[in-house]
Formats: sequence, C-alpha cells, structure tokens
Amino acid sequence: MKLYSTRQGPVVESEDAFFRISEADLDTLLMREDLASFLESTIAAATSSDRPVPGELLPPIGKQEVWAAGVTYFRSRDARMEESKSTGGGDFYDRVYSAERPELFFKATPHRVVGPYQAVAIRSDAKWSVPEPELTLFITPAGHIGGYTVGNDMSSRDIEGENPLYLPQAKVYDRSCALGPCILLANGPLPKSTEIHMEIRRGSRREFEGSTTLEAIKRELPLLADFLYRDNSFPHGCFLLTGTGIVPPDSFSLQPGDEIRITIPPIGTLVNQVG
Repeated sequence: MKLYSTRQGPVVESEDAFFRISEADLDTLLMREDLASFLESTIAAATSSDRPVPGELLPPIGKQEVWAAGVTYFRSRDARMEESKSTGGGDFYDRVYSAERPELFFKATPHRVVGPYQAVAIRSDAKWSVPEPELTLFITPAGHIGGYTVGNDMSSRDIEGENPLYLPQAKVYDRSCALGPCILLANGPLPKSTEIHMEIRRGSRREFEGSTTLEAIKRELPLLADFLYRDNSFPHGCFLLTGTGIVPPDSFSLQPGDEIRITIPPIGTLVNQVG
C-alpha cells in the first residue's frame, strides 16, 4: 500500500487502484501508529481516484522534520575521506564508519523539501554539488518504522570537504531535499536485495548512472531510528535519510537544468530538475 500527498489531499494506492482519503489530512494520518490498518478499513468506503499526475503530486511530508545518517555505506566513507584529505579531516569519516554510534544530522524543515517533478537547488556559493540518492524511513511518533520513501540529499561536497564543521551549510538550505513520490507503508523490512538506482541526464545525454543495494549498507535501519529517537521527541513523526552508496566521480558537478531520477523499485521513481 502506498500513500501519496496531492493538491487535493491524500491518495492511497492499493492493488493498482487509487482512493482519495477525505477523512483526514496527511499530518493526521502520519501520526497514527495503526496507519496501514486504518487505511485498509477506510478505502472500503473511499472514493476511487485516478492515478495522481506529476503536476498534482506534493512531497509526502507535513510537519515532520527530516534528518539524515551519514557514512553508512563504504563508498560514502571513501568519498568523504577523499574530499577532506587536503584538510586532514578524512580520518573523522573512517572513525564514524567503524563506530557503534552513527552520524546523524538535521537535514530539512518541511518548507525546504520539494516533491516529485519540483526543482531542487544547488548552493550559489558551491562549486561541487551532487545529489545523494537514499532510501528514506518514515518513523512514527512512537519511533517505529512505518514506511519508506525515496530521498535526495543534495550536498555541496566542496563546502563539506573544506571543513567537517561546515556540514550544516553543505547540507541545509532551501530546496536541498526532495522526497517522493509516495510513502510505501511497511509490512516489515525491505529485502537486502532492494536496489537503489540513480540516473542524471543533461539534455538528451546520460551524464551519470549508478546503482547499489541495501546489502551494501553497514548499519541496521532500526538501529538508526533508535539512535535518532534517543532523548529526542518527534510528535508528528519524522523522516530519516539512510545514507548513500552511489557517488558520482570527482569530476562531476550538477548544473542547472540537469534531471535527477532516483528509483527504488518497491516505492517508485523520484524525478527532479536542478533549478
């Protein structure tokens, strides 16, 4: 079952049929610990709907904060060490990769998040910007993983590489995060074989393509959620980006007009342009 946010309100996809939910807004739904079972009972009497079209889709977020985990894939560890090598900060990332405690950082407030087919941004003062395709957890107010969506953690690699303390500036700015196209409601963990695929197109040319699977992530996803909720409360729930294992070559940097397509097959494809 999938939950979409649209300009006309929440829409549920179940067994290739679509239903508009008029009884509650997205925030009210996402605060429910019994969301999947509630929606199953609700769609029996719900109005059928067409598949949401691109211009109708919104990011599937209400009042939730967005957080992120870093250095959860070996490929990300290598990239972070390389970009920080000249400043001597690379050792930090190796130590984080090996430590029990994960790197967790604040990523976005809802107004900084864009949805499918909306424009993500690159910082005006950055010279090396990349997308980071990530499986994203929706975590309920009580700390349970309630679903999954596709996330794009836009990053300014030159700013972060200059000094690890610049991480918030490299990561947190307007339109620095994209989520969508929907939330896949969880019936349990996704298989380790689940693929994450990213394609970046520049005009008619494929500029970059890469894939990984959840098998390559070092951290268990419930452990990331557990660390995030330690001494922290999220009354509306939250979203947690779980790190990237796909890193374009050092010679690549995003340009305005580039199209980023991130696909996680059980969830769908998140499409954004750089604006």
